[in-house]
Amino acid sequence: MRFAPTPRNVVEARRGARCLLRSWAVSADARDVVELVVSEPATNAIRHGRVPGRHFEVAMTYDGEKTVDVEVSDASPRRPVLSAPDPEATSGRGLLLVAALAETWEVRERCVGKTVWARVVV
Repeated sequence: MRFAPTPRNVVEARRGARCLLRSWAVSADARDVVELVVSEPATNAIRHGRVPGRHFEVAMTYDGEKTVDVEVSDASPRRPVLSAPDPEATSGRGLLLVAALAETWEVRERCVGKTVWARVVV
């Protein structure tokens, strides 16, 4: 799925993920987890990875048994940083959530930009 980098499209990315997960008959609890794993890097793509005239992309694959792979890509070469935000901060926890919810995750280089990839056990 490809989206313009606007805040409302985080909702659309989650909605698209939910629809696809339902079609794969993934449980409701697992759908909630995967939706969070989609929305956090999608939000980062909009806030920190926006490049004028470029979209961000969300791709998901399911092995049919136990794992969903999520990829969120943007055109910015700026790599996300896993950090410990101040307890009073109202943002900065997205990658911490991804790290906590995913079995594994990483940032992958692309010819243009990067991809945040995560594997979620469903």
